[in-house]
Amino acid sequence: MRAAYASDPALSKGRLVPEEESSFRSCFQRDRDRIIHASAFRRLKHKTQVFIEHEGDYYRTRLTHSIEVAQVGRTIAKALGLDVELTEAVALAHDLGHTPFGHTGEDALHALMAPYGGFDHNAQTVRIVTHLERHYADFDGLNLTWETLEGLAKHNGPVTGTLPWALSDYAGRHDLELHTYASAEAQVAAISDDVAYNHHDLHDGLRAELFSTDELAELPILQDCFAEVDRKYPGLNYYRRRHEALRRFFGVLVEDVIGFAQQRLAKIDPQSVDEVRGAGQPVIRFSDALFADLKVTRAFLFERMYRAPSVVKMREWVTQVVNDLFPYYMDHPESLPKQWRKDVDEVRDETALARIVSDYVAGMTDRFALQEHERIFGRRGEAASPSPADFV
Repeated sequence: MRAAYASDPALSKGRLVPEEESSFRSCFQRDRDRIIHASAFRRLKHKTQVFIEHEGDYYRTRLTHSIEVAQVGRTIAKALGLDVELTEAVALAHDLGHTPFGHTGEDALHALMAPYGGFDHNAQTVRIVTHLERHYADFDGLNLTWETLEGLAKHNGPVTGTLPWALSDYAGRHDLELHTYASAEAQVAAISDDVAYNHHDLHDGLRAELFSTDELAELPILQDCFAEVDRKYPGLNYYRRRHEALRRFFGVLVEDVIGFAQQRLAKIDPQSVDEVRGAGQPVIRFSDALFADLKVTRAFLFERMYRAPSVVKMREWVTQVVNDLFPYYMDHPESLPKQWRKDVDEVRDETALARIVSDYVAGMTDRFALQEHERIFGRRGEAASPSPADFV
């Protein structure tokens, strides 16, 4: 049953370019489907979360992460009477703007783009779905509904102050009401992101042997999860034991979000999606007690995983890769693939060129960025003969 505060596709604010409605899909279903078929979505399979694409077949990629976020989002949205398809659309698209090499690549590109307006992956997501995906005859981008674009722009909360240039560029043509909170569906997508990475980073860290199961079993929440598994399955195989404990950890996070959201929604009692936007506070979040426990887990992951010597060493290398590629393309824009040349030919200043180069580098997969770096600079960093590049 749809809640009063849920987004209703029949009441959507529509698309920037009007289109005839589908006879068998809601507008939010169409958004979700367009995202799944987007080139940028396919490239997520070779963009990793913490580890680099070639380091192992079992580590999460941005694609598997996005699928996990969508799965969590569907569960929470259904429990709260929200529009599942809108939640899923925002969840599946939320990471489209990420650079190769995760946040390390983003930090490097942001520094390089500082003279030209900087780089922000959320704003880049909006740029991809409104401009860079060029497959449709009637418009650039995917022409998503206002509600999906709003969710992508501000699922983490209102966007105030100086806007990232990529977001400002679109907001000047299509008012996304950036000063308010997003719909409950977009807020669910945001918290589902937190649930997914808190869970799977523990999995990936164990697989990489950056910490032990015994160390994990001492953390808040996980202590109880391991204790429950040991009571129910004494003597369980090592790998099954930790999987069962992490599965319970996952469930605890989801149940906390649903239970606390139900309490907050009952207290605020919004009667429409606009009342959710104007509530002045998020309605979907972790309880204070669980969030305090999660901070301990995040601190553990920061020290033992994100700042592990092997991870730091790789981060230094991939930062250098981005630092080499960006100025190379600025100096040799003719090396960009054919489909980018028209944009290059139309640039009038260095800032416009830098933003095209930024779009190109940000769209690279981990694998392609490393291949391009080796092709251009060689294994010893010596420049190789430039040739037109192909996207993967």
